[in-house]
Amino acid sequence: MRTALTIAGTDPSGGAGIQADIKTMTMNGVFAMSAVTALVAQNTTGVKSIMEVTPDFLAEQMDCVFTDIFPDAVKTGMVSSVPLIETIADKLRQYGPRHIVVDPVMVATAGSKLLRDDAIDTLKKQLLPLASVVTPNIPEAEILSGRKIESAADMEAAARSISETYGCAVLCKGGHNLNDANDLLWRDGAGKWFQGRRIQNPNTHGTGCTLSSAIAANLAKGYGLDEAVERAKTYISGALAAMLDLGHGSGPMDHAFDLKPEYRIEKQ
Repeated sequence: MRTALTIAGTDPSGGAGIQADIKTMTMNGVFAMSAVTALVAQNTTGVKSIMEVTPDFLAEQMDCVFTDIFPDAVKTGMVSSVPLIETIADKLRQYGPRHIVVDPVMVATAGSKLLRDDAIDTLKKQLLPLASVVTPNIPEAEILSGRKIESAADMEAAARSISETYGCAVLCKGGHNLNDANDLLWRDGAGKWFQGRRIQNPNTHGTGCTLSSAIAANLAKGYGLDEAVERAKTYISGALAAMLDLGHGSGPMDHAFDLKPEYRIEKQ
């Protein structure tokens, strides 16, 4: 079985963060492993508090994974401070995994800030040059590129700028009242649009975590980047279309929508 490692913060309500990553990777057919960057007290209504692990402890977690079950792909999610970003970058350079998906998590779906201002430059300089692909949403792409995005052409300009500056592929995600659910993959000097269908579901907690984890899982299984993105988009559409409705805020998706029915039957 192929393996994937998520390096991210937790979500006790289960819809985002490491919990969503593990569910997604499992449902996409790889063995999921994790290194925790922070314990996050959050739910569908927002983030209450964040307790970071120490850089040394994060490094030990990563060492334990890489020296025992070397991951076929790595996904990074919420990393809120400079020392933790530097630790992740150092370890990724040390071990050199083949596929690295960087989800530049800056703001939670409910609006809470998850990345400190002084950490943005470190994220750009340390993690983005290591990435196989970086997966910003519109606000994140604006920050990473320094450009305002108000059209499809703006998305292309921002993605091209990020890709050329940091030498990585960029999946600029649509949404945010722009381009419906269409995403743009920019790499090697050219862009490719992936068309998506807008699903009228207000429960979108953890969509960014889920998409990047699904891409990582498919890269781990040997798919090329284009096909990994296409398969990840199909998976997330299914999870949204299941119309799970939990919590009092922007609820989670049904990551297990395609689980075999016999394992989902409730006791009568």
